[in-house]
Amino acid sequence: MPENTRKPTAWFARAGARTWTCSPAPVEAQAFHASLPGYEITPLHELPSLAAELGVGRIFVKDESARLGLPAFKALGASWAVHRALAERAASTEASSADSADSEDSADSPEQVTLVTATDGNHGRAVARTARLLGRCAHVFVSQGVHPAASAAIAAEGAEVTQVAGSYDDAVREAARAAAEGIATVLVQDSAWPGYERIPRWIVEGYSTLLAEIDAQLAAAGAEAPDLVAVPVGVGSLAQAVVTHYRSRPAGEKAPALLSVEPEAAACVIESLTRGELSSVVTGDTAMAGLNCGTPSSLAWPYLRDGLDAAIAVTDADSARAARELAALKVSSGPCGAASLAGVRAALTGDGADDRRAALALGPASTLVLLSTEGAEANPYHQDLAP
Repeated sequence: MPENTRKPTAWFARAGARTWTCSPAPVEAQAFHASLPGYEITPLHELPSLAAELGVGRIFVKDESARLGLPAFKALGASWAVHRALAERAASTEASSADSADSEDSADSPEQVTLVTATDGNHGRAVARTARLLGRCAHVFVSQGVHPAASAAIAAEGAEVTQVAGSYDDAVREAARAAAEGIATVLVQDSAWPGYERIPRWIVEGYSTLLAEIDAQLAAAGAEAPDLVAVPVGVGSLAQAVVTHYRSRPAGEKAPALLSVEPEAAACVIESLTRGELSSVVTGDTAMAGLNCGTPSSLAWPYLRDGLDAAIAVTDADSARAARELAALKVSSGPCGAASLAGVRAALTGDGADDRRAALALGPASTLVLLSTEGAEANPYHQDLAP
């Protein structure tokens, strides 16, 4: 079967997602990001050739290859969450030490607090960069399968890096244990579980800046609200932000179809959607390292369950092809970022494409937005997959 007509190996769709609603994200994160040195709105590229290939009206790609000095979108969540967490910590420390003559020597002084996290790539570097800019320490637990260059980039930010001989889920457990056992530590994790949801919620809020930018950019391009938004998914925090943004629209505004895309080797969202409950999978090897997660975030799960129209899984070859095609169109994208295009192509072509288009309510005049969450620099694996 030709590559562009391969039948998707994993697809889930449900009716009713576009009528589900939720509360909007707080807007404070957008003003915070705008105040940061180096903040710029990232590009939204229109790619007419892709629209023609896939039989839709317009396709836009949100290019997160250069966000706050890093080659991925993760700095939006990390910077806002760290800002909120440290402000709350400082207020608590000030209150508890108000009567202490030694308060200036508190263990919570900027040079002593350590930010702890686990990562399969981009989030760890974002936390490490945030820590460095704030004069804090960082300790990053890196899961097996992350490219050595990505680990080296985290260490270059000044972070202590611990390699974990296990999956991303294993690395999260190690980071949580280290944070619990440490003194003056703050766990900054982008995945939530029962009892740990405040900081992951702030991370999701941080991602809302990206979506607000898209609204303004589409309007400037004379485009209507999108008919479909495609988002790569690991634990689902960015997808939660996407669902929150588009399912909190005022009554009467068009609600787009929302499509999540994940690796076949780590399709925990499709597994959970199919089972109808939060579920874990055993992950395999994938070049989409930033999406190689075995369990959705407990905070994200209700939004994914009720707000996603569909989910699809793609292969490394699919993602590599999409990255090459985006590069030819002057859009830098790593395998995780290119997953959006790979997923849309898999959904809209091949056996059963008519049914999938109908499930997504797409036609020849539809407008699609694809989130390219990382640049080629973020994940060198795309080079390893080049033909």
